[in-house]
Amino acid sequence: MERRQSTGKSTGKMVFCHFMVGIVSGRTSAADYDDDMARAKAFGIDAFALNIGLDDYTDRQLGYAYQSAAKNGMKLFISLDFNWWKTSQAADVGAKIKQFGSQPAQLKVGPNGDQVFVSSFIGDGLDLAAVRSAAGMPLFIAPNFKASNAANADAAFNWMAWPSNGANKAPTDATNVTVADGDQAYMEALGGKPYMAPASPWFFTHYGAEVSYSKNWVFPSDLLWYNRWAEILQLAPEYVEIISWNDYGESHYVGPLSSPHSDDGNSKWVNDMPHNGWLEMAKPFIAAYKAGAKSVNQHIEKDQLIYWYRPSLKSANCDATDNTMKAVSNPSENFFQGRPNGADTLSDSVFVVALLKEPGTVKVASGSNSKTFTAQAGANAYTVNMGAGKQQFSLTRGGNAVLSGTSPRDISADCICGIYNFNAYVGTLPAGQPDALRSPEGFQCFKSGLPPGACQPTPLLGPAASAGPEPTGVVTLSQNSTSSGSSGSSSSDVITIAPVETPTPQPPVTSTEPSSSSTSTTQSSASTSTTQSSAPMSTSAPTTTSPTSQGGSGSGSGSGSGSGTITALSQLYPTNCLQKGQVWAGPPGSDPAARCDGA
Repeated sequence: MERRQSTGKSTGKMVFCHFMVGIVSGRTSAADYDDDMARAKAFGIDAFALNIGLDDYTDRQLGYAYQSAAKNGMKLFISLDFNWWKTSQAADVGAKIKQFGSQPAQLKVGPNGDQVFVSSFIGDGLDLAAVRSAAGMPLFIAPNFKASNAANADAAFNWMAWPSNGANKAPTDATNVTVADGDQAYMEALGGKPYMAPASPWFFTHYGAEVSYSKNWVFPSDLLWYNRWAEILQLAPEYVEIISWNDYGESHYVGPLSSPHSDDGNSKWVNDMPHNGWLEMAKPFIAAYKAGAKSVNQHIEKDQLIYWYRPSLKSANCDATDNTMKAVSNPSENFFQGRPNGADTLSDSVFVVALLKEPGTVKVASGSNSKTFTAQAGANAYTVNMGAGKQQFSLTRGGNAVLSGTSPRDISADCICGIYNFNAYVGTLPAGQPDALRSPEGFQCFKSGLPPGACQPTPLLGPAASAGPEPTGVVTLSQNSTSSGSSGSSSSDVITIAPVETPTPQPPVTSTEPSSSSTSTTQSSASTSTTQSSAPMSTSAPTTTSPTSQGGSGSGSGSGSGSGTITALSQLYPTNCLQKGQVWAGPPGSDPAARCDGA
């Protein structure tokens, strides 16, 4: 890392990542943060923005985080979440900043490198002069105020990293506010002051009546991550903040599933859905951004294929079993029954980014769909129509195989665990290490809202990070343990999540498109780009080849039903449990698969 980045002076471009402190109350030492710190630093992230509310464990966790960051050469700054803080608490805000502002790992910027960096999620109307007075130290305040209020701060952070309708939902034919629109609004309002631009790979949330903050929508994401980084190279803002490291509830995490955290039921759509590959894709873009380059090509160090896709086709109809089908009070207007709001803005596609040192040939086979692309050296992005079955990828050069592999996760034509899962599975070639939710804390509310026997809280694509008692489906969460962008959360200090009565699961019907869920409280000026990035995209008709015929919707029968001997958990996909007539005969010493309810 260059000296200008490590000192944190404002002349150097820096990359931050939003980290949710509200979901890590179970961490017991600084060592529990070490992997997060080391991993983030290795990918070029300079600091974590620590999103905090008013929980009784916040100071303890901040202490652990600052200690770990100092040990691992990372920087941190506090990002106050005004879903929980009040704008009338300027003195308390200043006191909190002062409490940690002198820590060795605190990010400091400015001409003398002595200004304590601080940010927020929303907070318009906060008296910044009173905050500075209470802190009693030089501050550099970069809040997530609306663009119209940004001029009062030292810098400003734009939270809206996704295309929207300007009202916190997916864009419509009538209204499409892009991320680039938001960039322009903030930069004009700042009048030359530093701008903190957002970058996020995905957005999907799918909470039903099992929680008090029910919400269900998507923002169109598809190739957003790739296109946004190409935009950032052209925009060259002073700072970039990735949203997020560990917000699993909104599906935009780039950190590992194994990062210790509590579960409020999002494990239903997060289990077996690693996103580590998105950081692999971003790494050369981050290096190019910091170098002031307009192209990523000179910063690609090795050949890689990064691919992602949703786990099931939009035609899957999950209405009979989905966790959002029970009607709830909806004062936030963030809740929609069934398919998430905005589902029609997503395409049934497999997305592939090729990072190449030299030209090559990329082949993608999604079920029975197959395409071959001639790829240039540098960064290339491709799409292939989703097909149920296995997902295969290869890179050849001069007739010789360079990379080749089959994704661990098939695409299904049916519902995964009985729900509309619009999260993304992200993989790479060469393949990375297996990544799985920790057990039991990562599955604590897995069964809440699911039909009896629909699925088991078990990782199928990699080992669980720890072992423990069976999750109960009931957990008490802190007041700010939900996503920072979530609106309509309960204002009480304790939110209790319990299983919800659900109908007996019915066989899924293949018909209508799944719907998408939506996200956070945001500013209407937020935006996202829908234009093609300057990085090369395949536009001409690719050569079409016929891949080997693929099976149905999974390694087994697709529904995990039928009789026979089961030797691997993958054969039980997507139910994760033994049906009637099935016998477990896994490797000696392995844990036997659980039986489905009633089997």
